[in-house]
Amino acid sequence: PYMKHNVLKHFSVLALSLLLVSFQALAQRQVTGKITDGETGEGVPGASVIIKGTTTGTISDFDGNYTINVDDGSTLVISFVGYTTAEVAVGARSVVDVSLSTDLVALEEIVVVGYGTQEKKEITSSVASVSAEDFNQGAVQDPVQLLQGKVAGLSISRPGGDPNGGFDIRLRGLSTIGANASPLVVIDGIIGGDLGNVDPNDIASIDILKDGSAAAIYGTRGSSGVILITTKSGQEGTASVNYNTYVAFETRARELDVLNADEFRSLGAGTDFQNETDWMDEITQTGVTNVHNLSMSGGTSQTSYRASVNVRDVEGIQKETGFTSLNARLNLTQRALNDKLTLTSQISTTTRNADLAFPEAFRYATVFNPTAPVRVDGGEPLPASVDRAATQNTFGGYFETGAFDFFNPVAIIEQNEKEEQIKQIVMSIRGEYDFSDIIEGFRASAFYSQQRNNKLFGEFYSKESQFRGIARNGLATRETEENFNQLFESTLNYDNSFGKLDVGVLVGYSFQEFIDQKFGVRAGNFLRNDTGFNSIESSPDFAFGLAEGGIFLPTGAGGSADNPLKTGKEENTLIGYFGRVNLNYDGTYFFSASIRREGSTRFGENNRWGNFPAVSGGVALSNLFDIPTVDDLKLRVSYGETGNQPAFNFLTQQLIGPVGGFFFTGSGFAQNFGPLSNSNPDLKWERKREFDIGIDFSLAGGKLTGTADWYTRTTDDLILLVDVPVPPNLFNRTWQNGGELKNTGFELALTYAAVQNANFSWTPSINFSTFNTELVDFVDESRLISNAGAPGLNGTFLVNVIEGEQLGKLWGPRFTGTEGGVWNFENDGENQVIGNGLPDFQFGFNNTLTYGNWDLNVFFRGSVGHDLLNMFEVFYGVPSAANQFNVLQSALDLNDQGFTDAAEVSSFQVENATFLKLDNFTLGYNVNMPDNSAISNLRFYLSGNNIFTITGYGGADPEVRFADPGDSDNGGDPARNDNPDPLAPGIDRRSTYFQSRIVTVGANISF
Repeated sequence: PYMKHNVLKHFSVLALSLLLVSFQALAQRQVTGKITDGETGEGVPGASVIIKGTTTGTISDFDGNYTINVDDGSTLVISFVGYTTAEVAVGARSVVDVSLSTDLVALEEIVVVGYGTQEKKEITSSVASVSAEDFNQGAVQDPVQLLQGKVAGLSISRPGGDPNGGFDIRLRGLSTIGANASPLVVIDGIIGGDLGNVDPNDIASIDILKDGSAAAIYGTRGSSGVILITTKSGQEGTASVNYNTYVAFETRARELDVLNADEFRSLGAGTDFQNETDWMDEITQTGVTNVHNLSMSGGTSQTSYRASVNVRDVEGIQKETGFTSLNARLNLTQRALNDKLTLTSQISTTTRNADLAFPEAFRYATVFNPTAPVRVDGGEPLPASVDRAATQNTFGGYFETGAFDFFNPVAIIEQNEKEEQIKQIVMSIRGEYDFSDIIEGFRASAFYSQQRNNKLFGEFYSKESQFRGIARNGLATRETEENFNQLFESTLNYDNSFGKLDVGVLVGYSFQEFIDQKFGVRAGNFLRNDTGFNSIESSPDFAFGLAEGGIFLPTGAGGSADNPLKTGKEENTLIGYFGRVNLNYDGTYFFSASIRREGSTRFGENNRWGNFPAVSGGVALSNLFDIPTVDDLKLRVSYGETGNQPAFNFLTQQLIGPVGGFFFTGSGFAQNFGPLSNSNPDLKWERKREFDIGIDFSLAGGKLTGTADWYTRTTDDLILLVDVPVPPNLFNRTWQNGGELKNTGFELALTYAAVQNANFSWTPSINFSTFNTELVDFVDESRLISNAGAPGLNGTFLVNVIEGEQLGKLWGPRFTGTEGGVWNFENDGENQVIGNGLPDFQFGFNNTLTYGNWDLNVFFRGSVGHDLLNMFEVFYGVPSAANQFNVLQSALDLNDQGFTDAAEVSSFQVENATFLKLDNFTLGYNVNMPDNSAISNLRFYLSGNNIFTITGYGGADPEVRFADPGDSDNGGDPARNDNPDPLAPGIDRRSTYFQSRIVTVGANISF
């Protein structure tokens, strides 16, 4: 009876459902119609026709006709790319024709430019905009990651997955050598803003000023381009609360293929320590990251606000690496005096505690003997030749051989520590008053900001650490640095129309002051390890004059990375006057001209001021000619001059400071003083001149949109450090102006609305860019740079900088094969160009898809034509290296050929590093919430970063190396190198933090 009852129940439900469906079908009726273009009257094919409030719909045919079944009282929603969405009540009609109006939103889109905004249709320079919905998704810890691969001509590279590592940013290639090669960052009007102070969740849009005419308004700091960041602000309306959270899991993505213990033994070269150790497993982990972002925004017609708090806890794949950060931001806008006065204020603060650890551990995990144990304080088997007690006592229980350049990677991480604490606070206020009641279109504004950044760095190498510690009986470094700058700017704006002519005028004044204070000390010979770098005064080195001395100067400016006792206070000032005129005639002809005059105390007394003009124009050809399928076509031409100042102070001055010491009989230690630089009162700006021609277009009703640019630019009067004779000079190097760089390139960006219908959409976009950097003039006809390093290759240079040729020339003999176990080279081993470290072109390919409540974004990024000199192959790709190190699997092939030679740099180790990466994918689902729910939006997503890489390169990461950190493989610290050489791209050094893969699960909730 129970079963019978359930069968009858289910049958009743089924019958009732069928009956209801039948009644509904009877209530429906068929509606037909045609979708047409409101201007031409032609049919619109592929238009989406959906019954409002449902997912039921259809699309129009080739002639714009459609057919759909509707209920009484239905409303149709008709949409198509390039047209304004229309809603039409069906009523009692059986034929519903709809005329669509052209959507001008894309042309009227507001773009942020220097000191203001413009409608996109009026832009006459090369400017790219990326809004929040187009940012890269997933585990993004740095704002620049939001843009990686998204903008044609903007190259963003960070080899490896170091969570504390910085990014190399190049806009249209290299524009300078001795100054700042990265674009200027402006955050909500704050010039030179620190990206570390902005959480990615707080950014609304990013605009990139790519050419000289767009960047000239920023004068001396615009040569490498400008990145304008606009943070989110509150809007009038009911308060809304948003909570975003995710957890990410990071694992190793690539590693070098080295011998395991059995393969190593088969070579019969190195010592067999009778163990089996996977060193990479010993030093890595699954990095777990937690991120929480809470924001509240809202306001009235007079007051609006947005407040946010961001918490991040990030672990790297190397043990003991990562950071925690707390970021808070408050944006306020207040209107007063009948809305004539607008006050905007912002305050943000960031606290970041980072475990920097040691990327070098990856190198030694790759090459440490796989038969060696991690520790010797247990029962691990060891050959009789190894004195277990001596090893245990000397190295704190970790297994070490004591050999040169051969360190236990686990000991490196566990015995030593390196950390950094950063505290930042940024405040700004802007007041703008509208004087239109006195002079129509006249506004005046004043802006003031302060940025304060405090950094505390500590580093300690244990007394038992063979890696940098045991030679000094413990070694500690403590450094503190405070950077403060304040900016005051005032502007006057006049905007008015005279018939068909729209005029916009801007004039302004800028004053920015920078004050930097530093203190640092390094000492060794500690009695105990307990206090690390927190009790550095206990070192006896101070009493005996062994704590290294010197004043602080950046490496390359006359200072040295080995001058760790440093104190100093530096100040410099920038003053600028600027103006701009924008003209728009009949929405067809556009013109812009600007100039900035700027002075800097970093230059010599004879050349402190410079002028930086720009001019650009555009014409909307689509307004002049009737071109089939073309909705909008604008031609742009621009020319602009920008400058560049050096990245540090004192270059023009004669400096005297500590240069060592001696013991004076009866008085103890005495300090020597001597010259640290030569003066040059004639040092002046670098000057970049750039010409750009571009087109912006929209085709097929806005279905295909894009932009293309070709540019050429020249930078002369480069700021270079030049060797000079002593005497007559007091120091052997002087900063001078000289040399010339030339860049040319092509950029293309396309977006295509491939599929747009009721339930499914697919919008692919692609960007493509080339750049060619030529060293037209240099202080030397050729210069060999970038030492290969030890063991055995000190004095072997890897790059030749050749006047009149492209940058990036890797240098060495051309390998022709092996014979009799030795290298064979072309022309008796004569050095020549064996590769190029810069790519032929780079691209990004983005795909945005939606299906019902699902959304999917898939983003590929690639670089084609660049070479990398694989330094792991140089040192550990030969069988002879196995006498001390583990070697790469490639060494087995040479071993089979009877190869016996030692390591040597040649074209054999230069590899094509062309790659294609699935850089990011995000799959999301939007939950339908009931009308009375407190949650207005709920979205869950799964995201992946760096999912796979297709490349023929055998190293750890095929990313472009835009600059060489130098020979930091032996005792240096690449993580803290502040002066990488942009003349030497293409070198894959051995201390690269290995590549990682990240999978993220997250949720976005709005209330």
